[in-house]
Amino acid sequence: MLWIYSGFVSLILFLLALDLGVFHRKAHVISVREALGWSAFWIFLGVSFSIFIYFGYEHHWLGLGLTPDMMGSAPKMVEGLGTVYNDGASATMKYLTGYLVEKSLSVDNIFVISMIFAFLAVPQMYQHRVLFWGIVGALLMRGVMIAVGAAMIQQFSWIIYVFGGFLILTGVKMLVLKGQNTDPHSNVIVRFTRRLFPITQRFHGQHFFVRAGSNASHEAPVPGAENLRDDIVESAPAGTLLATPLLLGLVMVEFTDVIFAVDSIPAIFAITADPFLVFSSNVFALLGLRSLYFALAGMIDKFRYLKVSLALVLILVGVKMMTHTWLKEMLGSNFNLYLLAAVIIILAGGVVASLLSAKPAPSHGSRGS
Repeated sequence: MLWIYSGFVSLILFLLALDLGVFHRKAHVISVREALGWSAFWIFLGVSFSIFIYFGYEHHWLGLGLTPDMMGSAPKMVEGLGTVYNDGASATMKYLTGYLVEKSLSVDNIFVISMIFAFLAVPQMYQHRVLFWGIVGALLMRGVMIAVGAAMIQQFSWIIYVFGGFLILTGVKMLVLKGQNTDPHSNVIVRFTRRLFPITQRFHGQHFFVRAGSNASHEAPVPGAENLRDDIVESAPAGTLLATPLLLGLVMVEFTDVIFAVDSIPAIFAITADPFLVFSSNVFALLGLRSLYFALAGMIDKFRYLKVSLALVLILVGVKMMTHTWLKEMLGSNFNLYLLAAVIIILAGGVVASLLSAKPAPSHGSRGS
């Protein structure tokens, strides 16, 4: 299995290097058309990876499918391999369901990221850089959280019921409580960052850090801002390391993802306990988050019922996690297919309801004769 993870991580690093080092090397404002194109590209990659999942698990390349999976159907014995927990079909279904759930939950993340960028007034041309490094950090943190979660489930099988109950409570909370706009500057992580580094009063290009007296400290953040003063840069001793507001944006994006991962990681474990399926579906869902943000950022307010759909999805997977043994017996080996269909219906219902509610009411004014 080590070779599988090494190869997969190498592929992801290559894609990230290609993204930032080639296609987005120069900072620019990403248009909706460009964002939609990249979103389609990342979704295509994520869905296409299911082909590798199918053949890898069907033929059990490098041990795929031999890892215990409590959330699947009954394992079978294969001569020469021993116990097989996921074949190609079951693994593909779990991967696609996990990918869809994680992708949909990431939309809720976009709402918060949009609020952070608006509060800090992050220029659009530098938002991609913040999101890129934010997602790199998120991938590392989620890798650790998935490894810990998988070990806990293998060691303490009862933990799945704790995860399931947590998902149900989270979903109910999302339905009942309305989101509140809090001051990001009151965040504990932000206050801690301010104690570590002095924060400049304005942006300095796409730099997260600048040194007082360096050329970078004199860069204009946006066109037309050349005459703005930055008292911290001017008063600090030459060579002092200073953080820019762009770093605050990155810190808050990372912190936000940790909060959302507390929901999304148990959600994927409700579908499968196979670590590679959990990790790969999470990674591909995160990779498209940047482009999805730029595609939806201007239309977020139109999807008023999407949050309700996400809450219902969390409740659904939570119930599935707590009743998986009973569902196996009642629905058979295809119960994950039914889960996938239910998730699609719930999300589609939220989108359709949002679009219908956004339509302007027809006018009933009288027409002159």
